[in-house]
Amino acid sequence: MASILNENGAGEDFQKTEPNGAVRSSARWGPQHAGAQELAKLYSPGKRCQEWISVVLCFALMAFNFFHLLAHFHLGHVWYILLGIVGGILTADFASGLVHWGADTWGSVDLPIFGKAFIRPFREHHIDPTAITRHDFIETNGDNCMLTIVPLANMAFNFHTLTPVEIYHIYPWYCYVYALAIFVTLTNQIHKWSHTYFGLPRWVTLLQDCHIILPRKHHRVHHVSPHETYFCITTGWLNYPLEKFGFWRNLEDIIQGLTGEKPRSDDLKWAQKTQ
Repeated sequence: MASILNENGAGEDFQKTEPNGAVRSSARWGPQHAGAQELAKLYSPGKRCQEWISVVLCFALMAFNFFHLLAHFHLGHVWYILLGIVGGILTADFASGLVHWGADTWGSVDLPIFGKAFIRPFREHHIDPTAITRHDFIETNGDNCMLTIVPLANMAFNFHTLTPVEIYHIYPWYCYVYALAIFVTLTNQIHKWSHTYFGLPRWVTLLQDCHIILPRKHHRVHHVSPHETYFCITTGWLNYPLEKFGFWRNLEDIIQGLTGEKPRSDDLKWAQKTQ
């Protein structure tokens, strides 16, 4: 296994393989890889528009809900708030793993609408892991923001329509949902930081070193081909127990047994592209 540090300060681990034929003269990974270049070109203006709308709506709803959470705060909720935050972080970490595993392992870029919009970035990331370090805030976080709009909008609607007594009783649940929404929104930003080896703010590296968010060294485990483990990318707290239980492997065996589909076949196809 080789560890590579590129000019963007992003280090990745890869299994050493001996290329042959046409592959010998082509890039094995990075922005010069034929598959990476083709996938990057599929990023469309329509996709960019969807990301902008998602980011604006998400952060507007977050601000609205945060104001109302503060307005309805009671000291008696403190322990529930702490439990809600921890629960939200754990749920976000598992959800990040589930989505990451699903998009890495199944589906195809050729699927109508969904493939180019949502599976494409996962395929690009494995053959050009440093591409994410070149994405701006909107491209990095747009899709994750989109995922939180419905629950945040529902929370905002309830704050507007429910009585203070009703809000008091469901306040701990709102703290959980809000913490979950925050960490889901931040997941890909945290993921981006795990690929960035220079220029990070000190507070980010401190959070990584304390394993409060996904550490860089921890995430490199996933980037060893064939990318079949350590899928959780919010904090990475759940990666070790899920791996010990063989959670993802067992799920893959079940799905392959039912459908006959081979895990990561589309991912391998893009990795092997030479032109």
